[in-house]
Amino acid sequence: MEIADRNASPHSSKSLIILASTLGTTIEWYDFFLYGVLTPLVLNRLFFPSMSPVMGTIAAYTTFAVGFLSRPIGGIIFGHYGDRLGRKTILVLTMLIMGGSTFLIGALPTTDSIGIAAPLLLLLLRILQGIGIGGEWGGAVLMTIEHAPPGKRSLYGSWPQLGVPLGLMSSAGVVAVLNLFPDSAFISWGWRAAFFVSAALVAIGLYVRLKIMETPDFEKARLENKIVPVPITELFRNYKREVLLTLGARYVEGACFNTFGVFIIYYVTHSLGLTRGLALNTVIISSAFMLPFIIIAGILADRFGLRRVFAWGTIMIGILTALSFWTMDHFGAQHPGIVMIAVILPFSLAYPMVYGTESSLFASQFDANVRYTGVSFAYQFSGIFASGLTPLIATALINAGGGKSHLVVLYMMVVAAVSLISVLLMKGISANLRRPALA
Repeated sequence: MEIADRNASPHSSKSLIILASTLGTTIEWYDFFLYGVLTPLVLNRLFFPSMSPVMGTIAAYTTFAVGFLSRPIGGIIFGHYGDRLGRKTILVLTMLIMGGSTFLIGALPTTDSIGIAAPLLLLLLRILQGIGIGGEWGGAVLMTIEHAPPGKRSLYGSWPQLGVPLGLMSSAGVVAVLNLFPDSAFISWGWRAAFFVSAALVAIGLYVRLKIMETPDFEKARLENKIVPVPITELFRNYKREVLLTLGARYVEGACFNTFGVFIIYYVTHSLGLTRGLALNTVIISSAFMLPFIIIAGILADRFGLRRVFAWGTIMIGILTALSFWTMDHFGAQHPGIVMIAVILPFSLAYPMVYGTESSLFASQFDANVRYTGVSFAYQFSGIFASGLTPLIATALINAGGGKSHLVVLYMMVVAAVSLISVLLMKGISANLRRPALA
C-alpha cells in the first residue's frame, strides 16, 4: 500500500497540525502525570491517612496504576472509532474526557470529609483519566505521521512525543511553585489548584484541535473502501507478531520514564532523605534537557533507521540506569547536585532515543485501516506493566533492598533485555506494507 503524496499540503497547515498534536499531548500528559507527581507528596496523606507513610504511598501508587489499567480500554474504544470515523473527532473527545476528570479530582473531598467514598471516587476519576489518555496518544501521533512528507515521518512523529516531557515538566513545575507556600496551604488548597489549571489548558487545546483537518492516509483508506467493521478483530487476525513485538519494545520506554519521572520523587525524598523541592526540580530540569534530544532522535531515525536508533537507546538506558542509581546510592545524600546529573544521563540523553522514535516505529507496523487501533493497543496495553506498575514495583524493591537500589537496577536490566530482543526481531516494516520512510 503506497502512501499518498503530501507535498500539496500547505506548510502552514502542517505547522498547525504539529502544533495541535504537540499542544494536545502536552495538556493530556499534564493531566495524567500531575496525579503521579502529587501521589507521594499529598494524595497518600489525604486519601489514605490511616496507613503508614510507605503503605499510604503504595496504596496511592496503586490508584496511579489503575489509570494505566484503564488505558487499553480507551485505546480499544477510541482506536475502533478512530479507524472508522477518523482521527480528528476522537482527539477532541479524548481531550474533553481527560480535562473533565482531572478538574473533578481537584474538587474531590478528602477521606476526612466523606470517608471511604473519597478514595473510591478518586479511583473512578483515575479510571476516566486512563480511558481518555488511552485514546489520545494514538490519534495525536498519527495526525502528524500521516500528514508527513516522505522521508520525514520519524521527525514528524517525534513532535507529539514532546508532550510527555512537557506535560511532566509543567505538572512538576506547577507543583513546585505551589510548594513554595506553607505546607498547610499546600495541603489544604494548593494541590487542588494544580488540577484546576487543567480547565484553562483544555480550552486552549480544543480551540487549536478544532482547526485541523483529517489525515490523508485515513481519507485514502476511506475512498478505497478499506475501512473494516471491527478493527480490533482485523488486528489480531493479521498482525499478531506486530502486536507482540511492539508490546515488548515498549517495556523499556515505560519503565524508564516512570522510574526517573515518577518513582524518583519517592526515592530522592525517602531513600536519600533530600527535599521535596530538589526532587521536583530534578524532574523539571531533566525533562527540559530531554526536549531537543527527542527531535534529534526523530531526525536520526529518518537517516539511519527506526530500529537501529531504538535499539541503541535501549542499550544505553540499561547501562546508564545502573550507573545512575549506583552514583545516587553512594554519593547522592551528601551531594544533592550529583542527583540531578545522575538522572539527566539516562532520562534526558538515553530515553529520547526510544521515545522519540517509538511512535513512528509502532505506526510502521500497521496499515492505515487498523493503525489507530494497533498503535493505541500496543502503547496502552503495555502501559499496564511497563508504566503503571513501575512506581509500585520500584517502591517495593527499594524497601526490600533496605533503601538501596540494586533490585531496581536488576529489574531495569531485565526490562531493557526484553525490549532489545523485541525490536531486533521486528521486521523493518510489516510484510504487507511498503513504506520505506517508516522502515
